[in-house]
Amino acid sequence: MALQFFRAPTGQWRSSPRLPGAVFLSCCGLPRGNVPVSSVGGFTGDEDAVVAENRGSAIREGSPAAQGAIWDGKGTNFAVFSANATRVEICLFDRDGSRELERVALPEYTDEIWHGYLPDVRPGDVYGLRVHGPYEPAAGHRFNPNKLLLDPYARAHIGRLQWNHACFGYTVGADGDDLSFDDRDSAAFVPKCVVVDPSFDWRGQPRSHGVAWDDTIIYETHVRGFTKLHPRVPEKHRGTYVGLGAPEVLEYLKSLGVSTVELLPIHTFVDDSQLLDRKLSNYWGYDSIGYFAPDPRYAFEPEQCLREFKEMVARLHAAGLEVVLDVVYNHTAEGNEHGPTLSFKGIDNASYYRLRPDAKRYYINDTGTGNTLNVSHPAVIQMVTDSLRYWVNELHVDGFRFDLGTILAREPNGFDNQSGFLKACHQDPVLRSVKLIAEPWDCGPGGYQVGAFPPGWAEWNDRYRDGTRDFWKGSASAAELAPRLCASGDLFNRLGRRPWACVNFITSHDGFTLHDLVSYDQKHNEANGEGGKDGSDDNRSWNCGAEGPTDNPEVIHLRERQTRNFLATLLLSQGTPMVLAGDEFARTQRGNNNAYCQDNEISWVDWSLGERHASLVRFFQKLTGLRHRYPILRRNRFLTGAYDEELKVKDLIWINASGAQMRAENWADEGMHCFGMLMDGRSRPTGLRQHGKEATMLLVLNAHHGVVGFTLPAAAGAGSWKRLLDTNLPDNEDQPVLGANDTYEVTARSLVLFELQAR
Repeated sequence: MALQFFRAPTGQWRSSPRLPGAVFLSCCGLPRGNVPVSSVGGFTGDEDAVVAENRGSAIREGSPAAQGAIWDGKGTNFAVFSANATRVEICLFDRDGSRELERVALPEYTDEIWHGYLPDVRPGDVYGLRVHGPYEPAAGHRFNPNKLLLDPYARAHIGRLQWNHACFGYTVGADGDDLSFDDRDSAAFVPKCVVVDPSFDWRGQPRSHGVAWDDTIIYETHVRGFTKLHPRVPEKHRGTYVGLGAPEVLEYLKSLGVSTVELLPIHTFVDDSQLLDRKLSNYWGYDSIGYFAPDPRYAFEPEQCLREFKEMVARLHAAGLEVVLDVVYNHTAEGNEHGPTLSFKGIDNASYYRLRPDAKRYYINDTGTGNTLNVSHPAVIQMVTDSLRYWVNELHVDGFRFDLGTILAREPNGFDNQSGFLKACHQDPVLRSVKLIAEPWDCGPGGYQVGAFPPGWAEWNDRYRDGTRDFWKGSASAAELAPRLCASGDLFNRLGRRPWACVNFITSHDGFTLHDLVSYDQKHNEANGEGGKDGSDDNRSWNCGAEGPTDNPEVIHLRERQTRNFLATLLLSQGTPMVLAGDEFARTQRGNNNAYCQDNEISWVDWSLGERHASLVRFFQKLTGLRHRYPILRRNRFLTGAYDEELKVKDLIWINASGAQMRAENWADEGMHCFGMLMDGRSRPTGLRQHGKEATMLLVLNAHHGVVGFTLPAAAGAGSWKRLLDTNLPDNEDQPVLGANDTYEVTARSLVLFELQAR
């Protein structure tokens, strides 16, 4: 069904009827039917693929200013970048995209942009590109006008990729393989682009909700998987943008105390043929092919995909929640020299991809996926930044998490935190106003760059993940965990960066869920069909005494306490916490630590667990409540432990079990598994020379296998300590008060939080 967009003057929630202006109209008044066949631009195709004569006077010069298909209310301007093409054609299709009706060459070429204006092409019209040029793989050129291509700037798509040999620019199995040339038409097997009407009534809602970084708690989830099994969402809306914006879902998210919903990739992506052969699919979506279009597979009504996405964002914003997108600008779904020709490869392969300088037939593979987007090229930087601005300005998203973000900072000589792309973001008034989060590693040389991104960026911190897992497993000492509790100042405290730049996480979509982290020693990825070779073997997990499901009450209780320990550590640490959806009620993937291909009950959130683990949900809500209530737990300045000569105070003191300050021999003790972190609320909260007025907190962590008697320290201006939290007593609302030098019996493998009470 062809996409259909309309103006919604009645408001953002109401399902408006389709207006007369949204009906499908034939371009230039030609009926949607048989059209004269002719040879265009020297290319003679199969006469069954209907080719229309060039419209001549109907097409106008147009403008190169804005790429893509831009409708102005009367017609559509088409603009396509290609530095090496000799001809670019717009192919218009019938309303369901099944039959090519017209083929029109763009008449103008300005500054490497091919452009033209078609007066009567309107929203809902379906199109694709055919690009002519040299087919010289050895020189990096793979033009083949037999292949219908997606416009990189298309705002909407229709159809799914059907894997067929016609989708490849070369003849599969021929001598010379990718050096051969395939003359079959791919149009019947590839998705197509749709012209859109971008109008949407935001009812005065600001572009960005604007949650301060210090108040941010990120909740990572998947559009489909989060609501696919939700019992209170109408079945027809489950797994869609509409479902994620349902009142029942928003109510739950608000109740958790999170601030920001981070969505796994929603840019249009494809399913790898090898997965389809195994009856699986690309569930995570890390195989992008369209950077301007929300994937219609998540729409309740695919023809309303763009509107549904905007309504979802508007509803999340109305609930006070931000929307951050996980984006994949490091590679595309076209793979290496043996991959299909779907878009970029056929438009200008030598510009869009990093090719080996000594052998341009082959692709640089710093991503591990076959190709690497060439973000050193000005046109590619422009495409990525245009895409980002589009999602912010037109779809109102609040930020981005960049998959394999190191790629975006790669220049020909390697990683450069002053790369062209990073500079472009830094100076851009739109992009520097939203949240930018890097996954600071890739598979290339020098690809691990945690802490190396420039000011203004936040970064995933896997050092936090690993250090926290090791500590609660019992294989790391206090010395290894301490810097992670302080937003990893050893990595991030430079150039004026703030603690929020450190995004702490213990679990994410990639790896075990939190329940599985405490329930499995080994991965169990049998359902992936890869013989157990996929997924990381370095999980730093501990099953607490039994592998997988068990009826042993001691093991169950220990797992529950370890789960609370992890959540408490995460939400009480300095920096920005990120939580994996469902960890707050023990979601499981049955030991699968690489569920990228499992679009089924393995990955979908099981909401029945929320009822069975209601106590854990309440505990999670208590943690987010504490974080919001006490600013000392989310400071905007790094806690360093340095003595402030002007104010005569330390912002941080490390305490051993005897109640004394930690000494060098304590830090050197690899068996030191119980220690305290005293955060002094009198320390200056800003650069001004004045005492803070925040609460003073003491966090005690005991990863030892036995009970530890912890002596509560004396602190200036204080008479007692009030217990706010104990992971061994999750439902105990008592807040006993203990005096300085009193001993608190800290249960084996547990965490306790105290607040200092003034005299």
